[in-house]
Amino acid sequence: MQGRRLKALCYASVASCCVLGFGLSTAASANVSNAKAPAVAAVAPAGDSSGSKVLRVGTYHGIKGQFATIQAAVDAARPGDWILVAPGDYKTSSSKAPADAPNIPSGVLITTPDLTIRGMNRNSVVVDGTKPGSSKCSSKPAAQNYGPKHVGLNGIVVYQANDVNVENLTTCNFLSGPGGDTGNEIWWDGLNSQNKIHGWGFLATYLSTTSTFYGGVSDAAAYGLFSSAWQGGLFAHDYGSNFDDAGFYIGACHQKCTQIIMDSQSEYNALGYSGSNSGGTMLIEHNLFDHNEDGFDTNSQNGDNPPPQDGSCPKGIAPPIKGAKTCWVLYKNTFADNNNPNVPKSGEAAQGPVGTGASFSGARNDTVMDNTFKNNGSWGTIVVPFPDSGGPCTGGTPNFVITGPGSCLYDEFGDNLVGNHYVNNGFFGNPTNGDFDQLNLESGEPTNCYSGNTDASGKLSSGSAMLQTTYPSCTGKDVPANLNALFLDEVLCNTQVALVAGVSIPCLPTDHYPRQTKVVMHPLPKNLESMPNPCADVPKNPWCPSK
Repeated sequence: MQGRRLKALCYASVASCCVLGFGLSTAASANVSNAKAPAVAAVAPAGDSSGSKVLRVGTYHGIKGQFATIQAAVDAARPGDWILVAPGDYKTSSSKAPADAPNIPSGVLITTPDLTIRGMNRNSVVVDGTKPGSSKCSSKPAAQNYGPKHVGLNGIVVYQANDVNVENLTTCNFLSGPGGDTGNEIWWDGLNSQNKIHGWGFLATYLSTTSTFYGGVSDAAAYGLFSSAWQGGLFAHDYGSNFDDAGFYIGACHQKCTQIIMDSQSEYNALGYSGSNSGGTMLIEHNLFDHNEDGFDTNSQNGDNPPPQDGSCPKGIAPPIKGAKTCWVLYKNTFADNNNPNVPKSGEAAQGPVGTGASFSGARNDTVMDNTFKNNGSWGTIVVPFPDSGGPCTGGTPNFVITGPGSCLYDEFGDNLVGNHYVNNGFFGNPTNGDFDQLNLESGEPTNCYSGNTDASGKLSSGSAMLQTTYPSCTGKDVPANLNALFLDEVLCNTQVALVAGVSIPCLPTDHYPRQTKVVMHPLPKNLESMPNPCADVPKNPWCPSK
């Protein structure tokens, strides 16, 4: 089965193979920077599946399957099996939680490794968090299901089960609640509470995740597609919207993430992407992050440990994209119109600076290469420290003089902005708003570098131009602190966050950043691209009679 998984994860592109650690020929390696995100056909495990069973849920083309619910099929499955799901609205009438993690009740709980769960149509196979008897993905308050004892509910959870693929379906309205680790639509959970990785490998393709309901900070959907304490995985052709934290999340993977996000879209969230303490080899390419409050944020912080976020290359591993300086690479994505304050938001995600394409907060050794940042009113890209509290403060500075006793400062360093294109950013017109800017609070850290970045007007904003002139090369040389006080004040004004507990930085009388007036939920786009042939590579069965 291992060979089958490796071939499946390598399907996507030369760049993807490189990220996932597969050997390439010299010629292929030389061309990796030209690798294009493919028009992917069916994404499926490759290789011999003759010993696998096909378990069918629902009725497809008039042919009834063996199971009425997805959970019943999962419970009956054995490693190597396929579960095909017919079009339908699959409500959660009950929930399951692992015996050792009762705080993660789930509509579908998967603990068996090496399974593929595949819908027969992305748009009409719906795993639905609303109550039985309600309409599909209902927005009515009375239709919402908050799980046992109102702790909330997760959608599909893959719990410490290696090589589980979930493909070609939609999830909606799995909500958070007090006391539960819930509100995640589809989650590969490696049980980070033990501070170890307990999950390896997955495919997450042609998936739609959303919520139609927002009931306040404690009654909202939190994440669309979520991977924690997991190593190895591919997200492709996916979509996430209306989450109060992020459409996509990868974190707590111990500098060993080895994951890819490609050809996907995340919009109308607090953050399009969030990645806490995610490092090592990662490739995020050819995606669209739009109409979020903050399009993208990767950070070092306490929680989802261990910090910090570090994209430097593991020993013996080369960057996945030719010309990249590190193994964590944000490549050929578009960050557009991330000016939306009227999204669901809570916790630290709510502090994402509105009007920002991408934020690197206490992030280290990341490459941002050949992306487009367009129509973001504050900044296209910002690189800033992340002040936190509590422990562990690994990789950070405890009790930093500016952030105060009990704090942990994660300064940023070693980040590389290379060949990005900026179009109409900074139009809010506040001081320092523009293409990109940066500050670091501590001296003696490796420099960031800025080269080949351009503005459609022909001239970078003043702060950006100064950085590109001052630090054009990634020499790794230690540099002094760059307090960049006016930029710091503007970031704090935008986020409405105090630098020191109880001491806020006032906005200038002329500052104006959009503030939330009401939460607006957006409908799921119709007819998102479905898997062209959901029978591809599936063993012969009544729904797929020919191979």
